[in-house]
Amino acid sequence: MIVIDGRLEESEKVLFDVSDRGLTLADGLFETMLAVDGRVFRRDAHLDRMIAGAAALAIPIDRARLETDLDLLLGTLPPGEAVVRLTLTRGPGARGPRRPDVVRPTVLVSHAAWPKETVMRPLRLVTSTIRRNDTSPTSRHKTLGYVDAGAALAEAEAKGADDALLFNMRGAVACSSTGNVFAIDGDVILTPQPDDGILEGTIRAVVLEAARDLGLRTKEMSLAPLEFAMTEALFLTNSVRLLAPISGLDRRRYPTDHPTVARLADAIGARIAAECGRDPRAG
Repeated sequence: MIVIDGRLEESEKVLFDVSDRGLTLADGLFETMLAVDGRVFRRDAHLDRMIAGAAALAIPIDRARLETDLDLLLGTLPPGEAVVRLTLTRGPGARGPRRPDVVRPTVLVSHAAWPKETVMRPLRLVTSTIRRNDTSPTSRHKTLGYVDAGAALAEAEAKGADDALLFNMRGAVACSSTGNVFAIDGDVILTPQPDDGILEGTIRAVVLEAARDLGLRTKEMSLAPLEFAMTEALFLTNSVRLLAPISGLDRRRYPTDHPTVARLADAIGARIAAECGRDPRAG
């Protein structure tokens, strides 16, 4: 079941304009969201980010249209958890990079099963040879252009790892191919600052909020690779895994049972329960 431009379709095989710039040029944005019993966790934050990205890329879109299409899809979901994807493209256009004068955006909403087993499953990372371009708007907005992330992940998997750590063009730590990264240094939670070419993830924001509520200090800052690697524990966040401890980075190993990581994971679960009715990790 999907929704495309306000139409509910039972099959995922639908008619699609092959001149759509999302298809031809990756000219668009998307949001991946966790839904629990039909309620999206941090829904407003996801929609706010898409609206901000659309404004930055000059894609005219009415928030009400996104809300309506999202609700149409959510209304079809059975009880339980799901990964919901909201996609926005600039719509059809002529060949070439020049933006069309008249923009007719495409909105697509789809869903998939939530892989619960990935939550808190430790991940081993290796440093990627691919750099994150911190000068590009694609590093700050969740665009459809994920070729670099896919290549970095494939590179990591070829080395027997689960994910890749990317540095930016200046050599500072940016992110993994699949999420935001954090380091624990005593009572301080460290994470790369937005100017270092990161996507400000919704779960990243939850972690920073929860850490402060737990009496921990947080620092968003440029992190040199050695400074990041020499901390006592590392973890990764995104909207599907929620939080996953990092068991190793290149040749260095880290504890996967760090108490601060566990406390933050529980704080995320509590916030999901408050918004969506229950903690999906339970049961």
